[in-house]
Amino acid sequence: MLITNRTDEARRIDVYPAAATLEGSAFRFGEGHASNELTSWISLDHTAVELEPWGETRIRATITVPPTASRGERYGVIWASTTSAPRAGGEINQIHRVGVRVYLDIGPGGEPASDFAIGEVRPARSPEGVPTLTVQVTNTGGRAIDLTGTVAVSDGPAGSRAGPFPVGQGVTLPPGGSGQAVARLPAELPNGPWRAEVKLESGMVKRSVTAQITFPDPGQVGRKGGVVSRMFSVWTVGAAVVALLLIIGLAALLRRSRRAPAAPPRERIPVHH
Repeated sequence: MLITNRTDEARRIDVYPAAATLEGSAFRFGEGHASNELTSWISLDHTAVELEPWGETRIRATITVPPTASRGERYGVIWASTTSAPRAGGEINQIHRVGVRVYLDIGPGGEPASDFAIGEVRPARSPEGVPTLTVQVTNTGGRAIDLTGTVAVSDGPAGSRAGPFPVGQGVTLPPGGSGQAVARLPAELPNGPWRAEVKLESGMVKRSVTAQITFPDPGQVGRKGGVVSRMFSVWTVGAAVVALLLIIGLAALLRRSRRAPAAPPRERIPVHH
């Protein structure tokens, strides 16, 4: 790993492994020097270095997996950390650190395949009027994935198009896990309808999907592709019209039955054979 001091002061850089987990579709760092099974397997050729202003050095990390380790993924971070001297009259030290994520998979048969599937695409608009597109994603592979991607819209009002817009960073899914990737679009974007093209990737794995969407009014969430909500509105209006016609028809029949005189009984005429 290459470590660079990008300041005008000499720095002592501490290097150490620490624990991490996957929680809530995100890669979570442990506090301080938190340890786990993986950190006990990591050794460094240097745990601290002194760097001159704008100096750099390289650190080698070795991961030694014991033969008794069980299969599955482990997560950690190798941190490079430095502490700033407190300001005059102050008692607070600032700790700055950057790190490299570690994804270690243990299991027979070589590295498992990475894959994911894109599910529901749902439009929404915040109370402030900012449109968003939420994409449901499921990790169908055998390794954790970090998702990046873009969203572009086309075939909008008057044939307009916009994008691509980036999907928010920080979505990490464990094997078999599901989560959401969200893209924020410009507030001035009209409701549509639009043809949305979603492109997501994790490493070499790339997936895309298109959907017909309509953004709802501010503070509301649209249904998948914006189609169900429109159909619901049409059926609701249609049902109301049919119900109103039935009420009018029944009222007319009632008025007619009240006003019409009773018909005289028919005479029975005998028939002789």
